[in-house]
Amino acid sequence: MSVAGFSQLMSGDRPFLTDAGLETWLVFHKGLDLPCFAAFGLVQSDEGRRVLSEYYADMAALSAEQAAGFVFEAPTWRANSDWGAELGYDASALAGANADAIAFLKEMATASGLDDDRIVISGNIGPRGDGYRADDQMTAAEAEAYHSAQIRTFADAGADVVTAMTLNYVNEAVGVARAAKAAGLPCVIAFTVETDGKLPTGETLQAAIAKTDANTDGSPAYYMVNCAHPTHFETVLEDGALWTERLRGLRANASKCSHAELDEAEELDDGDPEALAGEYVALRRRFPRLTVLGGCCGTDIRHIRSIAKAVCASA
Repeated sequence: MSVAGFSQLMSGDRPFLTDAGLETWLVFHKGLDLPCFAAFGLVQSDEGRRVLSEYYADMAALSAEQAAGFVFEAPTWRANSDWGAELGYDASALAGANADAIAFLKEMATASGLDDDRIVISGNIGPRGDGYRADDQMTAAEAEAYHSAQIRTFADAGADVVTAMTLNYVNEAVGVARAAKAAGLPCVIAFTVETDGKLPTGETLQAAIAKTDANTDGSPAYYMVNCAHPTHFETVLEDGALWTERLRGLRANASKCSHAELDEAEELDDGDPEALAGEYVALRRRFPRLTVLGGCCGTDIRHIRSIAKAVCASA
């Protein structure tokens, strides 16, 4: 869709907003039932597209208002073969759903009125298993083979980049990066961490990034942290370190709760949007390369608006 957009994201210091906690917004704010926490099927119904259009249009309009770019992240976090099979999708139907999601984002991008150099279309990939638990780990080769079909579909559909979110162990990240390179797409790796700033495996974020780079010839375009509150990881980030230079994005949770607590929660903890924005500004002062800014569980347009206004005001 826009090679210019991803090139601008990588080379400039202009903030690129991205979206928030789509699934928690759909469940807690729109009252939708999401089996397996999967949103990708909504693209294939008129009512689902209407709800998603509301969500993306608000985020894109905010980006235009703040003169920022916007990363349109596909609602395909659960659209891999294991989760798809659980939801009744065979390989053909799943490929169609992933392709439809990218086509839908292209329509939203055109309707947004944003210039091409402010638009990035991202094919979103989630972990094969649970994002909070590193059970049944694959080898890097197994992960590459597993994720290749979804990534090839994104490439064929015209995505600009693949973003793998809520990854919790290195081999899966390595496999995704290798599959993306084979498909000719840049990729972004977003690790999640626990309240101690370490991956669910107990590995440090620094080690995870270093090992992923070492086993992929540094092929990920950049790294992100997602599905954790800034207070969980801000103390483990090293000012001036080479590995933190690889971090370009942040999609934090609204809540300070642990993953275990969030898993058991029956009510949404949407935190304090202004306080979260202040955390983003503080991290941006320490790490100016953090230019891709969005939210994860419990966040919505209120949080992204607060973050965008605070970041742009402090720039």
